[in-house]
Amino acid sequence: MKIYPNEELPKSKILDFFQFHWGSPEMVISSGIYDCSTLDGFTIVNEEEKIIGLITYIINDNEIEIISLDSLEEGKGIGTILVKEVESLAIKRNCKLAKLITTNDNLLALRFYQKRGFTLSQILNNAVEKARKIKPEIPLIGNGGIPIRDEIELIKVLK
Repeated sequence: MKIYPNEELPKSKILDFFQFHWGSPEMVISSGIYDCSTLDGFTIVNEEEKIIGLITYIINDNEIEIISLDSLEEGKGIGTILVKEVESLAIKRNCKLAKLITTNDNLLALRFYQKRGFTLSQILNNAVEKARKIKPEIPLIGNGGIPIRDEIELIKVLK
């Protein structure tokens, strides 16, 4: 496995990744509308140069927000490596807080981030309904048959 800043990879490779795994590089959440293929981030590729993990983020003032995180091979530490890379960068840039938003159905993400020191900060009730007005392809039903309605913000104070 090798890790690269996203800008060191061909933009088409990152765009293709988001098209294949998300249907679009567009992420619509309460903090904004993002083209994930253009955001800063890090990518992990395997020996065949295939993307197996990708994280994107934005920095505003002294906060870093994780916009997307994908790990295609569960249980190998890929997601953890990517989150640690973002946290390390954030600390170097004097960020005091890391945050992210996920949906109420994403129990894997909620577990993953809490195990890595993030805490639940707020629930944005019915936020996904607003996002669907901009991106109607957001499904109504998510992981485990759970209706996708709310966004949950998680935060971590950086030291």
